[in-house]
Amino acid sequence: MDVNDLLQELSEGNLTSVEITKMYIDHLKRVNPKVNCLVEDRFSEALKEAEEADSIIQSGKTKGKLTGIPISMKESFHVKGMKTTGGLKHRADKTETDDAWVVGALKKEGAIILGKSNTPTLCFCQETDNKLYGKTNNPWDLNRTAGGSSGGEGALIALGGAAAGIGSDIGGSIRFPAHFNGVIGFKSGNDRVSDDGSYPEVVHSLQKRMLGIGPMVKSVRDARLIYQIIANQTSDSPLNINDFVIQKLPKGSYFLSEEMEQKLQEVIDHLNKRLQVEIEIPPFFDESALMWQEIMSLDGGKSTADAAGFSGTGSVVRNYLKEKLTGGSDYHSYLTWALIGAGLFKPGARRMEEINRLIEEGDHRITEHFHRKIIILPVYHRTAPFHGELYGEIFSIKKTFKTYMPFVAYANVWGLPSLTVPAGKDEKGLPMGIQLISKNGNEEALFQLGEMIEQEFGGYERCVLHD
Repeated sequence: MDVNDLLQELSEGNLTSVEITKMYIDHLKRVNPKVNCLVEDRFSEALKEAEEADSIIQSGKTKGKLTGIPISMKESFHVKGMKTTGGLKHRADKTETDDAWVVGALKKEGAIILGKSNTPTLCFCQETDNKLYGKTNNPWDLNRTAGGSSGGEGALIALGGAAAGIGSDIGGSIRFPAHFNGVIGFKSGNDRVSDDGSYPEVVHSLQKRMLGIGPMVKSVRDARLIYQIIANQTSDSPLNINDFVIQKLPKGSYFLSEEMEQKLQEVIDHLNKRLQVEIEIPPFFDESALMWQEIMSLDGGKSTADAAGFSGTGSVVRNYLKEKLTGGSDYHSYLTWALIGAGLFKPGARRMEEINRLIEEGDHRITEHFHRKIIILPVYHRTAPFHGELYGEIFSIKKTFKTYMPFVAYANVWGLPSLTVPAGKDEKGLPMGIQLISKNGNEEALFQLGEMIEQEFGGYERCVLHD
């Protein structure tokens, strides 16, 4: 059942919040050891809050939009009384005294926090592994990645470990896990959801505009519901998907596996029965992967290195070599290699001027372009790779990110909302997600189009392999 189903069951008295919360707790205790998605729980507190929620519901008092609904949070969001570690050993006991803004907004509506899910170190990678909590596996194949940086959340929701979850995305970090694990993921647009209380803090304005926060859920209608709760702005005006043109890239623009190419075409063919589809490359699409890499590297990785506790570039390199040679570093090699890469990709002053000029020009053109348009894209060129392969493709010295990252980088660089919806599985039984992107203000149209895909291709399917 999705959140909306559970709300109805609670309202009709068919289930209590205590029953629902116990169900999720028992299920997580069974499945988490194999997948390693949940890294800290607050089960005792959650059960007490469920009792309070039942009292509110039974009394007929005014209740919140999520009263009695158990959810999970990405580890990077502060939850009062819980730890926010970033996967760093030296932060293993760092307990927070306040909630992140998004956590507070959900609690205000009655949501119950079950626990927090795993991330890469400092969320600085698209594979979820760190030296404190270890590696999160893809529930559909434990030898494959769950993606990242919201990989723990994606795996947890795929397993049915909570009614809903929250992730964040500065470089595909909601969308990779949504695609690889088979869940619905929504990345909010620039400045649509507050990141106050998210760790590590994103300070630079060019990076901050790339960050989106949003729901990872079991249905598009749940994504809409939760987004409306956490968003500080929603759609500008009533929208109808029938007024929109669906855009796709010319075939062969970027490499896709045969199965991903076929699935994308199946979805487009279905949509074309009702909506107009056109072939076009949107403004600044081809530039976006490199711009994403450069913006992520604009300080040479210094802010992330400082948060990790490194004393300089030499310390980063030494820890990378130590980890690769002996496995004895306190820092995962995914982090140190990415920091070395950030130093190499740091843009100079002249390039920064050019990036700022491109951003100013691009924001205007892209907003005009997507007035009543949605582009349909894959999230990645294939389904979930084996552990380590995704990282190798994105952070390769061969700069293969230029080939593989445009699909997700576009929404980040230009601060656009994006919805990922499961659209079936490949021949190995791995989920295949389809991504929809438009401009800020067109969120409702994204949800409507996502529901069309969901209804035709099945949407979310809970992974029962570890029950």
